[in-house]
Amino acid sequence: MAGHAYIGSFTSAGGRGLTAAEVDPGTGALTALGHTAEVANPSFLALSADGGTLYTVGESEPEGTAAAFSLADPAAPKLLGAPVPVRGGSPTHLALHRGHLATANYAAPGSVSVLAVEEGGALGAVRCVLKHEGDGPNRQRQEAPHAHAVVPDPSGRWLLTVDLGTDSVRVCELEPSAGELEVERELGLRSGIGPRHLTFHPRGGHAYVLNELDSVVTVCRFDADKGSLRPLAETRVLPEGATGDNYPSELVVSPDGRFAWAANRGHDSIAVLRLDDSGEQLELLDTVDCGGSWPRHLTLDPSGTRLYAANERSGDVTWFDVDEATGMPARSGALQLPAVSCVLFA
Repeated sequence: MAGHAYIGSFTSAGGRGLTAAEVDPGTGALTALGHTAEVANPSFLALSADGGTLYTVGESEPEGTAAAFSLADPAAPKLLGAPVPVRGGSPTHLALHRGHLATANYAAPGSVSVLAVEEGGALGAVRCVLKHEGDGPNRQRQEAPHAHAVVPDPSGRWLLTVDLGTDSVRVCELEPSAGELEVERELGLRSGIGPRHLTFHPRGGHAYVLNELDSVVTVCRFDADKGSLRPLAETRVLPEGATGDNYPSELVVSPDGRFAWAANRGHDSIAVLRLDDSGEQLELLDTVDCGGSWPRHLTLDPSGTRLYAANERSGDVTWFDVDEATGMPARSGALQLPAVSCVLFA
């Protein structure tokens, strides 16, 4: 039986908004079913736990939005109410956490907004805006806070917020009844590194921070009881001798914790990394061509055997079969869509 995927894009750059696609279970091929541009710049997507509601950011300035879509008909997402202003500019990322929706708002000064999720999945008003403070040494990119990701930890207690402008990750706790978000701890990373996204090891004891301003992954030990992160090591995601500007965008880890893949914008490649049994050691094995230009997002399909790259500037979603033994992706096909930014499987 065919499944479905949803693809976000930048309408301001000619994208079609939110695209619903059918997934061939045998080949992994995507076939576009239809589009909706009811939300401007739905650049990042999230799915409710029951799979019945799709959430998007609206990455716009001076104020962005968030929106909810019913997936009662998986081929035709239906907007649940008007997009809700998030009281922050350029929301780049979102996550569901403890009955709320959180957005990472990149535009200076960066912040995290917490929105109510109503019965039936529709979004309510903003309940809290957590304003980040600080800056970094790169005056072009770090003149102010720039929140770039919000990630719940595997225990479900903490919400981690990643800030490119302040070279830090904040571990926050959300009080559900009031919708208030408070910082419990802040981990400072190497100055000027520019953290962008974070993902956890399947066992939950380690987190991996992908850094946009220096092409490295920071491996951290995570203590869910204390809500603490401790950086252990850095691993480059470019081969030795690589030249030119590069801005890593997304990191995914295999379900069995043996491999990880990072998207490189500029080098236009996918870095293939091997993890040791502990989850503390990352080794760059190789890089492969991303199949297009400017891979903004990577994701695995639900089986964990196919990797999908959303190549923003070339306007395509390219998919790869992953070798189970080596972790190496082999290009299998592509769907042409302008200004793509994110792929989500339902």
